Amino acid sequence: MNLIDQTFAQLKREGRSALMPFLTIGDPDLETSLKIIKEVEAAGADLVELGVPYSDPLADGPVIQRASQRALQQKVTIHDCIALAKRARAEGVKMPFVLFTYYNPILQLGPESFFQQLVDHEISGVIIPDLPYEEDDAVRTIAERYHIQFIPLVAPTSKERIEKITSRASGFIYCVSSMGVTGVRSEFAQDIDEFLSTVKASTDVPIAVGFGISNKDHVARFTQICDGIIVGSAIVREIEANLALLQSTHGQQEGLANIREFVANLKSGTDRAVVERVSSN
Repeated sequence: MNLIDQTFAQLKREGRSALMPFLTIGDPDLETSLKIIKEVEAAGADLVELGVPYSDPLADGPVIQRASQRALQQKVTIHDCIALAKRARAEGVKMPFVLFTYYNPILQLGPESFFQQLVDHEISGVIIPDLPYEEDDAVRTIAERYHIQFIPLVAPTSKERIEKITSRASGFIYCVSSMGVTGVRSEFAQDIDEFLSTVKASTDVPIAVGFGISNKDHVARFTQICDGIIVGSAIVREIEANLALLQSTHGQQEGLANIREFVANLKSGTDRAVVERVSSN
């Protein structure tokens, strides 16, 4: 069984939702990214998205765009991001890795080579935000052959389109909480609950929600509905806020501790029993 499936099955037995941080790999550098991966797991993260820095991101807001630029200044490539997963495994990281990359780097590698590298480096899934459902057949077929979970994104749309997308989903379904790019939000669309319920009713695959989730209250809110909570910009922004410490010989441990504390606070909102007790009082 794929490690993503194992993780969601275990969390379901425990009555918890998964916390999935997104990290831009190479921000501020590869060695620090490795340390941050270890810190977010220690803080309770259940899976982690390894974001490949990209020069022309379509789905990413300004916080992640800045992180990508910092990583690209370090000349970080998709090869580096994939290799870092294997290094993290060697240092004891157990949680599943999901690679988040745009399609062009995959084309440059060649899809067959790309998926073989994911297997070789113990990466369990992939998200390709600019590869639409109508054009993903060839890549999906290769992913299935290599037993890599090809994770779809679904945004608020018609019930018919949701059913088409979820009918071929594996791993989990990434539900986009609102239209537009990633970024911290103070509130969500009024029909978000209806959208998530529609997705959940269309599939047995776990559903996770992302885009705009930035604090423990957001996490607790969506824990009542979703199997997983994805936090990207808020964590990348916390890394950005600690850049000076992270890049300092004497201050790095403090910076890493700040990130760990931030993620641990988010994680505390994923226990469904606790959320239900608080909601009922």
